[in-house]
Amino acid sequence: MHPIKRAVEYKGSLEFTRSELVGILAFSLRLMDVKAAKELIAKALEEGLLEERDGLLVANEALLVEEGVEEDLFNEMVSYIAESLGWGREEVLEGIKAMRERYGDLDEKVLAYLFGMSEGVDMSRFKDLLEI
Repeated sequence: MHPIKRAVEYKGSLEFTRSELVGILAFSLRLMDVKAAKELIAKALEEGLLEERDGLLVANEALLVEEGVEEDLFNEMVSYIAESLGWGREEVLEGIKAMRERYGDLDEKVLAYLFGMSEGVDMSRFKDLLEI
């Protein structure tokens, strides 16, 4: 599930102050650190997942639903890798983050695929699902 969508479900509202959304993503849900939360918000604003209105960030519910399909594949991959290695999801996400730092801003699903392969996980079931 997309982090913005998780924040919407957590708060029960589509509207956030910027600091409130950072706090929910970084501290309440513990999905990422503060810097990553700020970067996610900037990216979501660019992509139209969030709009800025009257000093508030408003989530675009229709786009979050569309985004959910792609996020489900990423989350499925993360869960599969964690289960295969006997790791926690957080450990896998940290490994994917390290791959991003090494290889640049590739699509997160591609990074998850590469990370799984680098750890010896059979990722063949996801190969045809990736848009490469």
